[in-house]
Amino acid sequence: MTSLSVGIDVGGTYTDLVAVDASGAVTTFKVRSTPADQSNGVAASLALLGGGRVDRFVHGTTVATNMLLERSGARVALVATEGFTDLLLLARQDRASLYDLSRHHPPPLVAREDVVGVPERIVPEGVHIPLTDVAIAHVVGRVKALKADVVAIALLHAYADDTHERRIAEALRNALPGMQIVLSSEVFPEIREYERTATTVAEAYLRPGVAYYLERLTARATSLGVPAPGVMTSGGGMRTVEQAARGAASLALSGPAGGVVGAAAVVRAAGFANALTVDIGGTSADVGLILDGEPLVEPGGRVAGVPIALPRVLVETVSAGGGSIGWIDDGGALRVGPRSAGAVPGPAAFGRGGTQPTVTDAHVVLGHITAHSLSGGVSLDAAAAREAITRLAAQLNAEPERVARAMIDIADAAVARALRRVSVERGVSPRDCVLVPFGGGGPLHCCGLADQLGMHTIFVPPHAGVLSAVGLAITPERRERLVSVLARAEDLDRAAFSEALQRAAHGVAEGDSWQRTWTARMRYVGQGFELDVAARDGDDGHVLAERFGGLHAQRNGFTLNAPTEIVGIRHVASGPAHHIRFTRTARTSWNAAAAVDDGGTFETVLRGPTVVVLPGATLRIEKGWTATPHVTGGWLVQKDGETA
Repeated sequence: MTSLSVGIDVGGTYTDLVAVDASGAVTTFKVRSTPADQSNGVAASLALLGGGRVDRFVHGTTVATNMLLERSGARVALVATEGFTDLLLLARQDRASLYDLSRHHPPPLVAREDVVGVPERIVPEGVHIPLTDVAIAHVVGRVKALKADVVAIALLHAYADDTHERRIAEALRNALPGMQIVLSSEVFPEIREYERTATTVAEAYLRPGVAYYLERLTARATSLGVPAPGVMTSGGGMRTVEQAARGAASLALSGPAGGVVGAAAVVRAAGFANALTVDIGGTSADVGLILDGEPLVEPGGRVAGVPIALPRVLVETVSAGGGSIGWIDDGGALRVGPRSAGAVPGPAAFGRGGTQPTVTDAHVVLGHITAHSLSGGVSLDAAAAREAITRLAAQLNAEPERVARAMIDIADAAVARALRRVSVERGVSPRDCVLVPFGGGGPLHCCGLADQLGMHTIFVPPHAGVLSAVGLAITPERRERLVSVLARAEDLDRAAFSEALQRAAHGVAEGDSWQRTWTARMRYVGQGFELDVAARDGDDGHVLAERFGGLHAQRNGFTLNAPTEIVGIRHVASGPAHHIRFTRTARTSWNAAAAVDDGGTFETVLRGPTVVVLPGATLRIEKGWTATPHVTGGWLVQKDGETA
């Protein structure tokens, strides 16, 4: 029986399954997502596999993201150092929008009345205010009275000394058996009290819901003869279901990270180094950056307005998916998004009761989507799409085709801005990258996006419609650990730095064939932000300072004549990736309307404007662009007069 590695990505509209066998051959399926219970869509896709033994099942989920967006997590009680109980409310004292006085940051995940202050304090020199048994008893009594679902403990400077956190946790476990307790010293042992506290609270807020979902999903998988799922983390690696349940905050960008991992694999297979990625699905568009064949991993950021300071693959999301709805604002201007038709009822073109005009409907009106039978058993209803766009056009006293074109241009502009943010703001020119579009809508928009960014080469990957699931199916298992260092680089000789590396690796179980990598978070003394610098055993502080200077010059355009310091070290242990084969194996046909790509060899050069129907996606080649099939099974699209 064939052994399979399966990846399942749950999106807003479709749930995608990719199965890779031992030879590297790929099988794909798409089913409609089930927003009320994502595990139903996952189970439905697994049921389509039929024959084959599933040895490995990796899942990309939006459960954590949805809980943050919908504010549907657990009730959290926060134990904080007395005098610092308003830390989450004070935040960073920045504004949600610089020029919009009506915009506000979302409220913290824990209510002010659910924060318990404890009289204790640890300072760099040691214990300043001892933690007494009386104080612990007071905390236990307050937490009992709150009747919260889970307790988060985030005390001042616990990244350096976690003694007080552990004493309080032990007392709470004795007094409240079965209560989940989350420690900041375990979740994120690094400096910055606000980010550490916010991340710890996010973990506590998400953990019960994520654990419940994963328990149900594991039971569904077991009933189908499938092993318990591994889960993609925001950092781009896979964790076991047990590890993922206790690291819920690390799943906030689980699904989008899989897409960038899959894109990196095909970028390497095609011989490219640097790429901008854009994954356009039914609800949103996710953009990312690949440098030297690897996804760029950053130390954290906001998800649904919530700071989560855990490492994550760089992904920025904008509301510009195929289901994004076109509407007229109070000033009479045409807008697109952020509201989406989602999976239910979906765009009008899907014939499932949707009546609102969406970006997908705009493509149908312009003839960009021509296949009558779409993924997931959807039949194209072109008349319904035109009716929806026509109603919108009537409000603007304009032709439907003109409004449809304008909707696509508006969506392209939003995605192009996001692509500039992830590249230009990091010292990377889009012109030095290849654009890698995927998802159901990515190849539809690729030429328009490349034109806006001045890019000349587009690589549409094989399996573009399900590339996020490809990334899940092949991603290696990964385990990470963070430690705080807070030392000047010049004070670390080779032996001292090697000791710090081994401290970061301590307790991280790994196999014999696993790879070990370290990253040092560094900054100039006095700076408020760090850069992640590759570190190796055998380095010393001077080597790292030089490496940091080069990276700082690349990202920011300058260096300082100032000492550097190492804030922390992250250790990553990665297992081997699953083998996959990217190749063309069959024939590609042509008709008067469009090329239909079924993965085969195809020597004809296609010049825009024209359409290529891909499995699970559609490639729109605009005027001034030329496309040729690629040996990997993808398509190389180039600006006329340019070469890759």
